[in-house]
Order: sequence, then structure tokens, then C-alpha cells
Amino acid sequence: MADPTRLHAHEMAALLRAGDLSARALTEAHLDAAERDNRALHAWLTIDRARALEEADAADARIVAARADGAAALARLPALLGIPVALKDLVSVAGGQCTAGSRILEGYRSPYDAHITERLREAGAVILGKTNMDEFAMGSSTEHSAFGPTANPWALDRVPGGSSGGSAVAVAAFHAPLSIGTDTGGSIRQPAALCGVVGMKPTYGRVSRYGIVAFASSLDQIGPFARDVRDAGALLHAIAGRDDRDSTSSPVPVPAALGNLPAGDDEAAATLRGKRFGMPREYFVAGMEPAVEARVREAVAALEAAGATVEDVSLPHTDYGLATYYIVAPAEASANLARYDGVRFGLQRRDGDVLANYLATRGAGFGDEVKRRVMLGTYALSAGYYDAYYLKAQKVRTLIKGDFDALWAQGFDALVAPTSPTVAFPFGARMDDPVAMYLSDACTLPVNMAGLPGVSVPCGLAEGLPVGLQLIGAAWSEAELLGLARGYEAITAGAAWRSLEPADLARAADPSTPAPGARAA
Repeated sequence: MADPTRLHAHEMAALLRAGDLSARALTEAHLDAAERDNRALHAWLTIDRARALEEADAADARIVAARADGAAALARLPALLGIPVALKDLVSVAGGQCTAGSRILEGYRSPYDAHITERLREAGAVILGKTNMDEFAMGSSTEHSAFGPTANPWALDRVPGGSSGGSAVAVAAFHAPLSIGTDTGGSIRQPAALCGVVGMKPTYGRVSRYGIVAFASSLDQIGPFARDVRDAGALLHAIAGRDDRDSTSSPVPVPAALGNLPAGDDEAAATLRGKRFGMPREYFVAGMEPAVEARVREAVAALEAAGATVEDVSLPHTDYGLATYYIVAPAEASANLARYDGVRFGLQRRDGDVLANYLATRGAGFGDEVKRRVMLGTYALSAGYYDAYYLKAQKVRTLIKGDFDALWAQGFDALVAPTSPTVAFPFGARMDDPVAMYLSDACTLPVNMAGLPGVSVPCGLAEGLPVGLQLIGAAWSEAELLGLARGYEAITAGAAWRSLEPADLARAADPSTPAPGARAA
């Protein structure tokens, strides 16, 4: 058969159930690709071949037993049984490393599984390993990983976005059909756009954060990467739901439609007819690359040609989103990262008394971007400044959410916008200008401030690099939102760019290609 790594997850599942492919063979093919390319891409911080093959063998045994019991037993098998998945390295896996991309957690082994790890195990998914990320999810390029940057398979001299860059690259480079990321201000959607894959940030509370290393607790949300919308829906369906160990996880039922999006393009395209989209003018920000804007407007025209209506709308408080986010997120990070003290777990530096040990540990363990945000957050929370900064930012956050609520009240089904104002940028281009780096998330972070779901889907290329189209929905509308994204996918199924693979995959497979850190230097 053709290379199984090029299949979508739902195609893999069908072959596994038919007996035309084994989970072990499927897993080995993905492991081989990941190990072959990782020098050049550095998408993975660890690849656990032995454990992955054990899980694959267990999946094969379940499938064989179900096949012996007949078609009904096969139909009851979980959708992800035997399907390889990659986890961002802030997801706890019992006995496995969990660095969050930071030296301060180097060598730490998690004593328990995260909620989503438990869910994936129940579904019979095969966990291949842990992917690279910006340290503590603070960054938009995966250049802030303490273990070195990740490269974009479309152009090895460019970033994949961040902070979930490793998870996006693992899917884009065919190392795994599915992966898990986290999104605090755009950290799933932006790398999905820059790497040409599908990435979704669910409604805040849709997925339990238990066992996830925290950055900003009122903003963080776990979500899926995939190469098509159906697979993203199936992965989200597997991990979503209430968890009593996370008081912020919601009891709102998880719709079965997440795992049953239309298979046929005609049926999927029909969902767009009569739908009403709003296009916020504030998301076409200053500095947006003209070719990116052109691809997004072409996607909007395609939606209209399919029977949808698209209207210009305004989200007037969007301009305050960036400033508000960079008060709220650092303040929460300052509190969450106080636990890394060199006493209880992780890195320990001994340099005298308790205070000296604390300062030495944090000084050696945290990178520059983490220190920058901790200092910002500590200042915003300090006596005399809490009301002026943090409290006011939370009030503006309410206004940002109110802008979205006003549009839902007017009957819009979803909003459509760019995911990123630019394509993937070169290594080092924004490292000396933190504000320019922060602007990478200008189109995504208002969604986090409002706690809403958003999905990025590929919508073409600009100068040979992927562009993402962002769809934003009302709270708890993931199934409807993915249905619309699936509709867009269907109406562009014949586009020439959909058949293209990342341009630098051959270079990534060449053992003489230097590591991203060497190239970036």
C-alpha cells in the first residue's frame, strides 16, 4: 500500500478495522519518519518507541478480538483506536518527562496522567512522544524553547509559529496524523496557520486542564491539530468533557456531532448555504501582508459563492486586546510559576541560604521570555498597581467579550478572519523585538480573552507558505464551527494547493541537514 503516514486518521481507522493495516505497522511508519526528520526539524523532545509499540500491539489485539465478534463489535470500537498521537510537552504522562520546554523542569518525571492522557488511553490511541514548545507556552515561534527551536517543514529557515510549534510540525511533516496543543493567546491556531494544518482552540472549560502545566489559568485551553477537519473533530470529541479534578471544566454535554462530521464533500458544502458570517474589520491589522489578506478574501469569496453571506462587522474593543492580554496573562503566569522554587520538584541550585537557593534556581532555570513575563505580572499585581492594571484589564476583558456577544445576538453563525497577519517568518526576525513577536497573536488572542472557540483551516499559499483562515463561534459551538470549517474544506477540495506537501520535507529527511539551532545561529 502507499505510505500510510499520508493517510488521514479516519482513513487509517478504516484500514485498521478491515485488517488491511496493523496498528504496529502504522506506528512504526510514523516513528521512523519522526526519528529520521527530527535532527532537521526538532519537532520532538522525546520519542518513546518502546511504549508506543506496546500500545500499538494492544490496539491490534482489541481489533482482532472485535473482528472475531462481528461487525457490530468493530463498529463499537473507539474512533482513535490504534491511531498515533503526539503530545505537547506540558501534558503529563505517568512516568514520562514533562518539561514545558523549560530547563527548570528538565529531568522531572510526571507521577500521573493528565485527564486528556487518560482519555486518549481509553480511546486506544498510540502516544508517540512529546513535542517541542516555547518555554511554559510563552511565545509565538517556538524559538523560546530551552532545548532549541523547531523548524517549519515548508521552509527550514522559518519558524513554525508557537507556542505549540512542535505539535503543528509533527502533523504537517507526517510524523503523526493528530497532535495535542494548548492555546492561551493563539498557540494552536497560529502555528496551525503557519504550518498549513487544522488547529482548534475549544471553548474555555470544554477540555479539562488537569495534568497540564499551567501558564495563565483563565486563558489556557487544550485542543487538537490534524490534517483535516474531520480528524480534528474526532480528537476533540475524545478528550472533551467534565472532569471533577478541574473546577473550571464544564458539565455542558459534548455533542456526538464532533466525531461525526460529514464525510462527503457535497453534504459538507451544503452546510454553508444560508449561513451568516461576520468579518471583523479590526482583524485586518496594520502590517498584514498583502498576499495573506488576498488569500483570506479569496476564502471569503468562496464562502459567498457556496451560498453563505458575509458582512463587515466591528469588534470595537479589539484594539485593546493585546494590551489587556499582556497584563492578564503575565499576572497569572507570575502566580503559577511561583511553585518552581527548587524545593519541591524540578531543577535545584544550592547557593547558600533559602533565598539564595530560590534565586539561583529560578535564575538558571527560566529563560529570558519567562523572566520578562514574570516580572511584568508581578509588577501588575503589586501593591498600588493591582487596581490600575490587573483589575482594569479584567474590566476591558469583559468589554471584549461583550463585543462578541452583541454579534451573536444579531444572529451571526460565526465570524471569519485571518488567523495570522503574516506567513511564517525567518528565525531571529522578531527575537530582539518582543512587541513585534506579541503582534503575531493580534488576530487570535481576543478569542481567548472571551473564552470562545476558534479554528484555523488552511486557505492557500502566499509566496509558497501556508495561510490560515480563522472561524470563530459562540461558546459551546465547536460542532457547528467545525461543520462550517468542514464546509469550507469541501468547497476548496479541488484547489491545487491542497495537494501540495511541505516544500522542505526532502531536506528535513537528509541526515546532512543541520539542526534548526545551528541554522538559526
